[in-house]
Amino acid sequence: MAEERLQKILSHAGVASRRHAEELIAEGRVSVNGAVVSELGSKADLERDHIKVDGKLLHAPKRLVYIALYKPDNTVTTVSDPQRRETVMDLLHGVKERVYPVGRLDYHSEGLLLLTNDGEMANAITSATTHLPKTYVVKLNGTLSAEQEERFRHGVPLSGKRTLPAGLKLIHAAQNPWYEVRLFEGRNHQIRMMFKHFDFLVEKLRRVRVGPIELGPLKPGRFRHLTEDEVASLRSALKPKRAAPRREAK
Repeated sequence: MAEERLQKILSHAGVASRRHAEELIAEGRVSVNGAVVSELGSKADLERDHIKVDGKLLHAPKRLVYIALYKPDNTVTTVSDPQRRETVMDLLHGVKERVYPVGRLDYHSEGLLLLTNDGEMANAITSATTHLPKTYVVKLNGTLSAEQEERFRHGVPLSGKRTLPAGLKLIHAAQNPWYEVRLFEGRNHQIRMMFKHFDFLVEKLRRVRVGPIELGPLKPGRFRHLTEDEVASLRSALKPKRAAPRREAK
């Protein structure tokens, strides 16, 4: 096997996402053949070199695992938490393989979260260039006007950069209505910030779909392994697109 960047090796081995792997390297928690490596861009060969993370020898995953979890409210989407709050890893009872979350859901957000030890697929799902659609149902403290809905669909300015066109549909009209939101990107707290742009607060947020994978009948805190057909459909959805997504219809 040819040499590869350390963060890529760690990611493909299911240790962490590529971004988190960079943090591990920068913190001096990775060693190659007994020497600590803290410089990003350093390369190694997993088959030839002895690579350790926090003193544990790294091995390529023997079996690729793909999991769909219903992340409940008040749960952290991390492998560990310094505040000792419950993390999504605490919910994976009986899973022997070392997997990690693909992307994140906020502490008070719930719904579909994918976990895997397939670093290549995880990077593709979270990549900004993939534009893999993610669908959410959101409860608000008020109803948007038709003009506000249209502006939401076209994209709103957040931190000096306009969001990509998004899908928005009212699915339950009430004093505190529910909307379906479809995003093609994943900025930090994006949905909450988009509604806040129109002076509305999100009361509940649940992700129900990631690409072709649906939350389905899963209950909060429960998980299931993806079927072979689901993994194949997800791989197909992650193939490079020639054009950016068009504006969603009402």
